[in-house]
Amino acid sequence: MPPESYDIVVVGGGTAGCFAAATAAQNGLDVVLLERKSEEEGGHIACGDAIKGTSTFPDVIDREYLREESFTNEGITLARFENPKGENLDIGFRGNNGAIVDRKRYGEVLLEEADRVGAELHYNTVVQDVIQENGVVRGVQAMRNGDALEYEADVVIDAAGALSLLQDKADLGDATFDTKVNYQQFCSAYREVIEVPEPVEWDDAIVFKPTAELGYLWYFPRTPTEINVGLGFQMNKEPMELVDELKADIRNRPEFEGATVKNKLGAALPTRRPYDSATAPGYMAVGDAAAHVNPCTGGGIPGAAKAGTWAAEAAIEAISDGNADEEAALWEYNRRVQTDFGKRFAAMDLYNIWGGTHDVDELTDIVAAMPGQQLADALALEGTASMSWPLKIKTAVKTFGHWGTLFELKQLNDLATELKGVYDQYPTSPDDFADWRTERDELMDDVYELTGAEPKY
Repeated sequence: MPPESYDIVVVGGGTAGCFAAATAAQNGLDVVLLERKSEEEGGHIACGDAIKGTSTFPDVIDREYLREESFTNEGITLARFENPKGENLDIGFRGNNGAIVDRKRYGEVLLEEADRVGAELHYNTVVQDVIQENGVVRGVQAMRNGDALEYEADVVIDAAGALSLLQDKADLGDATFDTKVNYQQFCSAYREVIEVPEPVEWDDAIVFKPTAELGYLWYFPRTPTEINVGLGFQMNKEPMELVDELKADIRNRPEFEGATVKNKLGAALPTRRPYDSATAPGYMAVGDAAAHVNPCTGGGIPGAAKAGTWAAEAAIEAISDGNADEEAALWEYNRRVQTDFGKRFAAMDLYNIWGGTHDVDELTDIVAAMPGQQLADALALEGTASMSWPLKIKTAVKTFGHWGTLFELKQLNDLATELKGVYDQYPTSPDDFADWRTERDELMDDVYELTGAEPKY
């Protein structure tokens, strides 16, 4: 069959892919979104389902329709950290409530919206290779219903998720594209949606509980009786039997007696900083395919929405100028990511590196002793709220025996703040990229010296 030609080919129908396709279509470009799942299964992705809301989403879809159709619990007011050795820690949200979504319906709405604004959607389409010429990505090869297909485009946007096949197939050695990626920088996760006989008392909370190997269990209430439960662990640690660990914890919870499983799914997701560069001539990666995920919590929906939109906007301008073959023409996308959520995720990654050098029991003791809001502020890297002297003294007493670790954590927090400043200076063109990376890596050397961790990158 002859190649099908488009301005932009988007591979993957998750959050990033749908926002990219919708943005391009709304701006009059000829865009196709390739989704390996069937139309009936489209939107079904393993996820914890927790989200802050739609206020931070780019305004390229009907956000109110998305909220009405897929938000099942908009009354999340706090995060609860369960301490296996003592009292739980509740941290109230500042500002707006959080929400839990029906992730399949959420995904279906995004696909509907991309279709509504003019993007073509090709389901049952499995991408198998890239088309590349003189270092420029020109399209992809795929199979649909047994037929071999070729899609040509000025720009390919890779939204194919963690460990994307496209990045294995493309030769990106001459581009700035970040290729220092390995399986140890990812997390393996498993989740179930279960129905309980009686409403849980904590339907206003997202619940976390630490596990071995720097992982955590979660319990997120879609409704008072429908709970998303799951866990994950980092792949640089000893493997965990995810299903067995989850079932063992569920059996010890009286509120889950008589529960039935409605759905189960597993996935891999990045627990690393965002790619230093996610561009190459004719090619960009977005969402999980570029590690646009909070490396501590696994949350990636808002970042994916922004990344998809910004990538499409950069592609639109490059195509309009006739420069899509040049990486520099797509570079603004990198800068927008890194100076926005990218710097925050890169800073959060330092806590992953540090946490991997400490015993989980010690970390749990410290979390349990810290005042809730101060802990939340520190983890958000927004600056710790001031504490009164009585509160400081009380905290010091409760953390006795861990003062050395806390001092190290304070030093790490200072480095995280400094790192965000480096990301604020992300270069405006590829010409200064090597110098920027050298400055960032010198700061990372200080992190490894402080923590004693093996270099992650």
